[in-house]
Amino acid sequence: MRIRKVALSMAMAAVAVAVAVLGLTGSAWSQVMVSDAWVRGTVKGQSATGAFMSLKSPVDVVLTRAETSVAEKVEIHEMKMDGNVMRMKAVPQLEVPAGKAVDLGPGGYHVMLTGLKKPLAKGDKVALKLHFEGRDKKAQVVEVQAEVRDLAAAAAAKEAKSAHEGMMKH
Repeated sequence: MRIRKVALSMAMAAVAVAVAVLGLTGSAWSQVMVSDAWVRGTVKGQSATGAFMSLKSPVDVVLTRAETSVAEKVEIHEMKMDGNVMRMKAVPQLEVPAGKAVDLGPGGYHVMLTGLKKPLAKGDKVALKLHFEGRDKKAQVVEVQAEVRDLAAAAAAKEAKSAHEGMMKH
């Protein structure tokens, strides 16, 4: 019995040391969830494309930047109507409120990949590193494998969203 208590105490001490050394407190335990990550496919000579996904976090975080090896430059972008014109611009960060899904999709927020190093074909995988920061200023990096979908995927996603929104109106 005494041996079990000593072993249990040692195991708990080891966990406490690991938590202290790795800094796994508070928000670090709060993993940002990324789902349905995909990248629009490209054709030969095309130098830019977008990455899309849904982000959700149990605590308030901010997406501060993203990176990938397939592009020379990666930015967070916003598209929105300005009168009758759709405008796209880089934004310094994207807030992800606690418990709320933030969708990055065609026609809205997205991750812009420019200076592509090669064409991206349907079925390819694109590794993305998403950098988040919590209110406590602790950084978190989430690595994602985004599937490349064909060029028509953007139109299909937009049509599905419009159909869904239409069904929700009564």
